[in-house]
Amino acid sequence: MEISVYMMDAFTNSPFKGNPAAVCPLLQELNDDLYQKIAAEMNLSETAFITMINPTDTFTSGSRFHLRWFTPTTEVDLCGHATLASAAVLFQHKNNVNPTVVFETRSGALAVTKKKEGYIMDFPLNPPTKEDHSDFKDIIKATVGNHPVEEVFFSRHTKKLMIRLPDSCERSILTSLKVDPLALLNSESSGRVRGVIVTMKGSPDCKPGFDFCSRYFAPWVGVPEDPVCGSAHTVLGSYWSKLLGKKKMLAYQCSSRGGELELEVRADGRINIAGEAITVLQGVIRL
Repeated sequence: MEISVYMMDAFTNSPFKGNPAAVCPLLQELNDDLYQKIAAEMNLSETAFITMINPTDTFTSGSRFHLRWFTPTTEVDLCGHATLASAAVLFQHKNNVNPTVVFETRSGALAVTKKKEGYIMDFPLNPPTKEDHSDFKDIIKATVGNHPVEEVFFSRHTKKLMIRLPDSCERSILTSLKVDPLALLNSESSGRVRGVIVTMKGSPDCKPGFDFCSRYFAPWVGVPEDPVCGSAHTVLGSYWSKLLGKKKMLAYQCSSRGGELELEVRADGRINIAGEAITVLQGVIRL
């Protein structure tokens, strides 16, 4: 068996920036064990598998597809950068003729529309709720050490904990965090949390023009740090939109690779997440 694979850098227009995802367009479904083995072999934060819903469609003509995402260790319910990468493969490599493609996923139908530069994803919004610091003191300590914390919010639906640093913090505090994945795992083993976002308000030294910055850590799903996480921005977008009183925002995830996301919180309770994607590798998996 031969499977086409594309490695795409998402949320960037430069190679080796943004967040890499492997994308496999499949002519037929595989078993879950094989999906997981391929994702482990790719060893990226996510590997995406696209299959057709209508057997008479092709990757060029079809407008609706099944999409699944796997980290090196498990399947996940939502992944932004691998969805962006999957759409880019359909439009750039399969010459899909439709202006919008829709992916049927564990998180429902996700539409991706091609624009002049990049793509716009229609994603669910996941508003977090404010929490008491003391309820998460161990995981906060493992993530930010002794740095001050402004607020702690939690998204129960996504199991993402959001730690906001004070506005007085320098951006270097966020970029220089050294988070030990094992310490993070040991700080929370109940299954309540599956990812930790650390965020701060944008400032002149936090990339001019960006409304907020963040980093994201998810060792519970086999991802020590996700370089640019679209699903985390379904939480971040809701939080910062309310705080800043803005519907349209520009976000920067300041991992070592870095990535930019354009956000628009909509009146219907969803969020548009826009970005670019670039191909860095194209090949064949032989089984």
